[in-house]
Amino acid sequence: MLIPYENGIFAVDAHYVRPNVAAIHLIVQDGRAALVDTGCNDSVPNALAALEHLSIPMENVDFVILTHVHLDHAGGASAMMRRFPNARLVVHPRGARHMADPSRLIEGTIAVYGAEATRRLYGDILPIDAARIVEATHEMRLDLAGRELVCLDTPGHARHHNAILDSVTGNIFTGDIFGVSFRELDTDGRQFIFPTTTPIQFDPPSMHRSINMLMDLRPQAVYLTHFGRVSEPRAKADELHRLVDAFVAIAQREKDTGAERYQRIRTGLSELLLEETQRFGCRLSPAEVLRVHTHDLDLDAQGLCVWLDNPV
Repeated sequence: MLIPYENGIFAVDAHYVRPNVAAIHLIVQDGRAALVDTGCNDSVPNALAALEHLSIPMENVDFVILTHVHLDHAGGASAMMRRFPNARLVVHPRGARHMADPSRLIEGTIAVYGAEATRRLYGDILPIDAARIVEATHEMRLDLAGRELVCLDTPGHARHHNAILDSVTGNIFTGDIFGVSFRELDTDGRQFIFPTTTPIQFDPPSMHRSINMLMDLRPQAVYLTHFGRVSEPRAKADELHRLVDAFVAIAQREKDTGAERYQRIRTGLSELLLEETQRFGCRLSPAEVLRVHTHDLDLDAQGLCVWLDNPV
């Protein structure tokens, strides 16, 4: 599925886990292209089909940009780089080594998902030639046929996270730093937003600072990997700040509950999600809301548990 937005920006459904979970964003300028995030290996045919539909040769892809190296964002990078002979892989300096040698990244993913699920979800993750990797420092500028794309260091979800500012629209590709917004929860033309942690590097103060930095740039829209273009970012930023604090409060409340801690935190997050969607006016049943967010609630609870044990 190819979703057109404005000014040469498109979303390609990565079909990660299910439809409308992860987007590969495509930026087109004068016949040249950049991709922001890659989905997993199984997502690559969708990206190739989108390029073919737009009559963009594979050799005209200049950049594959990763917001961060979690495999739902970066799992298809090695396969894409083999297909795009002229592309450079753009990644945060903290993530670059994991693209050149993905062994520790794979180990970390197995620790979260298990070996069988990692293999099923992501397949083979191969090294990428270090000579083709660009380390994206804060405010580094990429030239896409005269269109400037600015890399912004945005920790909070992960320490190796960048967001990408598009000079043409003034809008921002936010990866996971601006939460998740699944289209199933849209209500009366409004979009629901919810934070997302990570099982390794959740950092609430940094997340607050990164969200504020992005809002200081005054975008009219943001493009979330999970999922697509989201409007009214200023109001949604306010919601995210409040909800990040709610996440922290749930975790701290359950800090000393021992073996039950993970499940108690997950239950608390589920209750928060249902309260918020009800307040939002969402018409899905509670079971349907929890189904949409079930994968994220698992990871959010894990992320909060790790944060409690290893506060940044």
